[in-house]
Formats: sequence, structure tokens, C-alpha cells
Amino acid sequence: MSHNIACYRCGASLEALSLPLSRRDQCPQCSADVHVCKMCSSFDPRVTRKCREDGAEDVTEKERPNFCDWFVPRDDAFDPDRKSESDAAEAALDALFGGSDDS
Repeated sequence: MSHNIACYRCGASLEALSLPLSRRDQCPQCSADVHVCKMCSSFDPRVTRKCREDGAEDVTEKERPNFCDWFVPRDDAFDPDRKSESDAAEAALDALFGGSDDS
């Protein structure tokens, strides 16, 4: 069964991974864990615990794999604006501290 889920961190397609996602699954491009709160349909940074599911246990690290039984991956977890902001910040740090040398 095909799906349109993309990695929350880099936007790469996770179509090669079968559903339900395993706690050990990782993005084939950036190696980010994908059974994480930030990939879940209940994740909402605007609410107190960042989770709309009242029955879910509190998970403090939203980018670490977890055993949540309420986990349902969402296909809109990737935010290209957040990625471009992250890339810009990383480039600024590289410029400041001489991160990537091309010499």
C-alpha cells in the first residue's frame, strides 16, 4: 500500500517504509527517526504537552523514537519554511566559525 508520508526533518519520501512505522524506522536520506511525536497527526506545538491526544503519555523529547500507542503518521509533517530557516542558521554559523572549508 502506497502512502505520501515525508520525513519531518528533510522532506524525503518515506514511501519505501511500510506502515505502520516501526519504532526503529529511519529516514533513508537523513537518518532521522520517524516514529516520533513530530511525525504524528496528534502533534500540535500550540497545546500544552504538544499533543492533542489526552490519553497519550507525556513524551518530553519530540524528536526521539517512542512507544506511543496513539502514533499515526501524518503526511504534512515536513515544513519547508522551517527547513529553510534551519539551513540559513546553519550557513550563518558556518560563516561565523568557518564550518565548511572548501580549500
